[in-house]
Amino acid sequence: MIPEVAVSNRDKAYALLEADANKILKLIKVQMDNLTMPQCPLYEEVLDTQMFGLSREIDFAVRLNLVSEEDGKALLENLERQLNVLHEAAQKS
Repeated sequence: MIPEVAVSNRDKAYALLEADANKILKLIKVQMDNLTMPQCPLYEEVLDTQMFGLSREIDFAVRLNLVSEEDGKALLENLERQLNVLHEAAQKS
């Protein structure tokens, strides 16, 4: 049986990673709405930097056994899907 503290830490770790993913999505949405278009090098730089940072956070949580590799991968894939939807919507505008 997994101790309650371990489960609680896992839940907290996943919630923090999910919150960071949501912050990235909001940041990119604001950037697309107000500042730059997806073709802009600044947009690409911000997106690449944020995604790299999140992937490192997820790797760290996986190595600490706080998040499963599958859950971490799913979190990144979900964020990428949402960002693709935003990108496609911006292209149509």
